[in-house]
Amino acid sequence: MHEPIAIANAYLDTWNQRVAAQRQALLAQHWSADARYVDPLMAGQGTAQIGALIAAVHERFPHFRFALLGKPDGHGDYVRLSWSLGPADGDAPIEGSDVVRLRDGKIDEVVGFIDRAPLP
Repeated sequence: MHEPIAIANAYLDTWNQRVAAQRQALLAQHWSADARYVDPLMAGQGTAQIGALIAAVHERFPHFRFALLGKPDGHGDYVRLSWSLGPADGDAPIEGSDVVRLRDGKIDEVVGFIDRAPLP
């Protein structure tokens, strides 16, 4: 059994890393090389594409950070977590929930959901 909190922290640390080379190092350390990511707004496969998706989020929300909401849980090779995205010193306008599937202890697939976001 994998520790859900450790997986959730590694996952959000990757999403919060703004330096491309350090982000790619986290992807290599914690994600499968051919990992897949999908949410209602974007999708990617492989650490290079996922790294680019993360960079696009930083570009769109330059002063926002991801934070863990509540306690992640899991069973077998799955971890479920909730997160917020917002400024470090204020209320987060965006929240979501993700289901992570592990393979050989690494993040292999993520299905993300947007639970709350500002209206366009």
